[in-house]
Amino acid sequence: MDDEGDRGYSRAPELEDLVSLCKALNSEEARYVLIGGFAVILHGFVRGTKDIDLLVDASARNVQKIKRAMASLPDNAADLIEDDEVERYTVVRIADEIVVDLLRAACGVEFDEASNGGIETKLVEGVPIPVATKELLIRMKQTVRPSDATDVQFLRLRIAAETSGE
Repeated sequence: MDDEGDRGYSRAPELEDLVSLCKALNSEEARYVLIGGFAVILHGFVRGTKDIDLLVDASARNVQKIKRAMASLPDNAADLIEDDEVERYTVVRIADEIVVDLLRAACGVEFDEASNGGIETKLVEGVPIPVATKELLIRMKQTVRPSDATDVQFLRLRIAAETSGE
């Protein structure tokens, strides 16, 4: 959920923002997986999103890599976070030109669990993006938010269609 104050300073991210960010993260060899709205979009659901959600390895070394990758954003807001903040707070919001949420866990799922079979790579504009599988996204979207319920419904329909060969 966006904080009210973020809306005046940040804009909704576009696909090219996601691609640029993932390219920079890949260059730094950061350990991350795309979750949230953009992950659902890459699985085929046409919807908007207000931020980019990344489930990350919360180690200080990995957060340093993420901060270096995000230094390309106009305000370099990622530089303001401490290397241990993702570990301490579970979710850290970086409100730069676009909003990027760094999550240590989503509905109890941490990066190490996700990386054990819950990630698939989608090639977008030539950039490999690690994306949570539909099944993992369903687990991560067990919230009270109506948008998550809609996403889960879509993901289940996609799984059923793929299973039946449609």
